[in-house]
Amino acid sequence: MSTLFLERNPFDILVRNFFQDASQYRPLAESKLPHPVDIYHGEEGLGIDIACTGLMKEDIEIIIDGNIIKVNYNKPKDEDPRDFVLKGIAQRSFNLGWKIDSKFELSKAKADFVNGLLRVSIPYAKGMETKTLKIS
Repeated sequence: MSTLFLERNPFDILVRNFFQDASQYRPLAESKLPHPVDIYHGEEGLGIDIACTGLMKEDIEIIIDGNIIKVNYNKPKDEDPRDFVLKGIAQRSFNLGWKIDSKFELSKAKADFVNGLLRVSIPYAKGMETKTLKIS
């Protein structure tokens, strides 16, 4: 079991894990949660959905380098003058990247931005369909 999983286990939040060093324990509220992303594949190819609440599409950078796709957003360093009682909408910087399998044609990837959701579609590569071999 990974350490990350143990730190986020609901039981660990209530009671420290006695098998770990106390310096390893971090309450869930202090842990940095990963950026919300869905990755899926279907008949068309690979899909990546990235939550981009409150962002403009011009502020998001998508880089394709060989078989790697990177999606970046750098939040400007301006101070918000509002005095928040609760700040639940995360508008933080993110740098995401994935190595894409050769069965997908990354050079033909397309990106759409609708209602705060960045959707990247990567089609299957031609000639990379699944084959069934007959045993002779």
